[in-house]
Amino acid sequence: MTENINNNTEKKRILSGIQPSGALTLGNYVGALRNFVELQEEGLYESFYMIADLHSITVRQEPKNLRKNTMDLLALFIACGLDPKKDPIFFQSHIPAHLQLSWVLTCNTYMGELSRMTQFKDKSRKHENNINAGLFTYPSLMAADILLYQADLVPVGEDQRQHLELTRDLANRFNNLYSETFKIPEAYTPKVGARIMSLQDPTQKMSKSDPNENSYILLLDPIDKAVKKIKRAVTDSEACVKRGEGKDGVMNLMSIYSAATNKSFDEIELEFEGKGYGDFKAAVAEAVAYTLKPIQERYNDLMKNKDYLEEVYKESAARASYVANKTLSKVYRKVGFVQP
Repeated sequence: MTENINNNTEKKRILSGIQPSGALTLGNYVGALRNFVELQEEGLYESFYMIADLHSITVRQEPKNLRKNTMDLLALFIACGLDPKKDPIFFQSHIPAHLQLSWVLTCNTYMGELSRMTQFKDKSRKHENNINAGLFTYPSLMAADILLYQADLVPVGEDQRQHLELTRDLANRFNNLYSETFKIPEAYTPKVGARIMSLQDPTQKMSKSDPNENSYILLLDPIDKAVKKIKRAVTDSEACVKRGEGKDGVMNLMSIYSAATNKSFDEIELEFEGKGYGDFKAAVAEAVAYTLKPIQERYNDLMKNKDYLEEVYKESAARASYVANKTLSKVYRKVGFVQP
């Protein structure tokens, strides 16, 4: 007889995570954080927000920078509008169950499955001097993150879909071996969320790792610096604000303006009909400044209140641990470990 782990009277559960690997960009905000806030405001799901510090050390980190980036990310989660009283915002390394379940799942993951992961191949090329075992088994830890919380849905980008498929395979494999234990998670695609591209090469995603700092806007960029980056953004020689072939730069700025103002592309084209790129860039810059200013003000206030941030991550860890440990206890019992 199998255990029924689904309860239709409960909200569906979402797990979302971001690595604290450096400053967040406007693209991170539009593509992820803003969607987290909208999900929370809708109140349709039970959400867990994870700062994935364990995942970040597959690449060498300067310890003091990792600590700072981790606290910065916690503050930015809250500054962008997430309420930790509603849903926990926790540090992955504060929940031992992530590593404990990861080992069980690693022992149920085949070498061939891990060797096919495209992200392992990509990161191995970029970090040839540090191709470590953690980089190889990273997907098993990601599976543990998801399955620990019995997540129904997981927001993932294209680069993580392969990992989610492995998570589903591992959940099914474990369920078939030991009886029904894990929910089988689905990918969650937000209703909105423009893909923000590089300001200097709009065929590439906006990334803080780009060597050209004019290609991205950081959430914590000084406002005047962000405005200058918008005004330096590549466009084209047509000087016409509209969609079209070869207008990647203009369409990227339209995406940014749309994300900041909630205006549709049709509305944007109409608003700037007969106007040049100077007027358009000025409007985009103003909208970006309007978006960044309250986030930065809230962030600065939070960083002055370390006691509050400590209270948040401790309370969140306690709430997340309660759920995670229930799953882990069930897994340990099923694989045959003597219960402590």
